[in-house]
Amino acid sequence: MRHGEVSPGRSRPLVVRYPDGPVEAVMEADALDAMSDVDAMLVRGPLFGVAAQSPEDAPRWRVVVPVTASSPQEARDSLNSWLWFRAKDEAQSRAERRALLAGVARLEKEPVDELTVQDTRYRVVRAEEYAGSGRDGIEQPRATDPEPAVPDWERSVRDRIDDNLLLDPEEPVTPTQAAERLALRALVYAGSRFPEEVCHDSELIRESHPDVVLLPPAFRVVEKDDIGWKTGSGLHASAHEARKTLDFSLTWFAPRQQGLIPWDLPDRTADARAVAAESDEATAGELAEYLRAADRLRTERANQIEVRGTVHRICRARRLLRWGPDGPEGPRPSDTDSHLPDKLHPFLDEDGVVHFDHEGDDSDGADDV
Repeated sequence: MRHGEVSPGRSRPLVVRYPDGPVEAVMEADALDAMSDVDAMLVRGPLFGVAAQSPEDAPRWRVVVPVTASSPQEARDSLNSWLWFRAKDEAQSRAERRALLAGVARLEKEPVDELTVQDTRYRVVRAEEYAGSGRDGIEQPRATDPEPAVPDWERSVRDRIDDNLLLDPEEPVTPTQAAERLALRALVYAGSRFPEEVCHDSELIRESHPDVVLLPPAFRVVEKDDIGWKTGSGLHASAHEARKTLDFSLTWFAPRQQGLIPWDLPDRTADARAVAAESDEATAGELAEYLRAADRLRTERANQIEVRGTVHRICRARRLLRWGPDGPEGPRPSDTDSHLPDKLHPFLDEDGVVHFDHEGDDSDGADDV
């Protein structure tokens, strides 16, 4: 069997390799310890992104839109923008720009999950987000997860999740990665809390897309109060990026939400650190609890803090893609959208000129896709 070939209904063989060097060997030991601590797997639900298969990468696929969207249409909208900006800024000819804009035109009107632009296939892909849970609750970042040597707390600087990630179900994996992939092949939705059609699709996909590809770990803030755990942020590429989001929440958003900093403060960037230094003693005292928690994030690289009865934890989230004979899984019939396709950008002509006042039919060239 050649690379990329597999019979319908059959799984690809897993190729297991030794850890590559001492650093990966330590990561493997850390992963083994984490697996032994897990007694439950918490499935949060589907995430969506876009993968592309070009002649250079085939039969592999490459992520071009991060697999972080909460609905298929959000991923389609991101692909719409991705193609539009490529047409505007990167197209080398009118023919290339025309083909890219034809893809944009379809995405503005149809909920398409796959299209081909020139010689590249684009597919909305579906991943399942889950996290391990043990005696201490939802898994936190591991000691071997990447951390910056010098943390950058500038809010405008962000790491990109799934950046240029190449997806290959036949790439050799370490023993713990192989064990996790094998264990997750059987994952399906079950139980009365899920609609019947969701469970049905889950069973069908296990047969049509029997293989599993693990995406890199991601990190998000989760919060626990008297009711239980809930999501407190989106996904981030590193634990440090999640801490930056939590720092912003504690020093900018939460004080405004609690009325300690006015929403209409002229300096929109002012946070609790700046306001406390110029406030009266009472206001500074109320801000102090938020500042102490935020300072712990910065000085200790803390993964859990408690503020006013709410526990904030950095959660280590995992994502899996199901894979079939024709590549990664797309949206399921039971997946729902929050909105319909729509026009997102001004009219761009085939010469690369943006027309903000254009009101005509933008569908020319749709047959090129």
